[in-house]
Amino acid sequence: MKKIDLRTLIFMTLCCDLGLCAKKLIAPAANVITEFLHIPGGIATGFSLMFLVIAASLVPVRSCALIMSVLQSILALCFGMTGSMGILAPIGYIIPGIVIDSVMYFSEKFTGSRRHGILTASILSSAAACLAANFLIFRLHGLVLAVYVLVAAASGSVFGLLAQTLSEKLRPVILMHRASEPADPFSQKEIS
Repeated sequence: MKKIDLRTLIFMTLCCDLGLCAKKLIAPAANVITEFLHIPGGIATGFSLMFLVIAASLVPVRSCALIMSVLQSILALCFGMTGSMGILAPIGYIIPGIVIDSVMYFSEKFTGSRRHGILTASILSSAAACLAANFLIFRLHGLVLAVYVLVAAASGSVFGLLAQTLSEKLRPVILMHRASEPADPFSQKEIS
């Protein structure tokens, strides 16, 4: 397994915390829209997932989003930030993390870069989060479920575009840090 340096761990922790707290900050404004549409949510989730997507696009660790989503779910349980899901909240956090990691993996595999998967990861993870919430709690059907998923996907696309912009702004800082790291004297490339 690749060794993760302290700066990267701090960046992941910051994104994890921002994602957890951001949902609470944007929820009152998002509730105005979702109450008008008579759906349970979906907008604030896209905003909170944006930080996981940014970290997963910049940190070269295979399970970055999954690690962060597990940590978020533990923190949400500890702080009572579980919303209507209650004890089932970890499922609602972990499923989007798996989706983000999967999209980033395939993006890196087929295009050579994780940055091409940012928008797709944001849209699909938002849709996955709302479908998980619907399956576990809400049990919506028909047109209401379709509107719920579409609002979540639209939210994911808007915040995915914002994530692309923020990721591009943060990329030079992260890459500059990695370029300044001293070479590992015990790496396989140097030995052979």
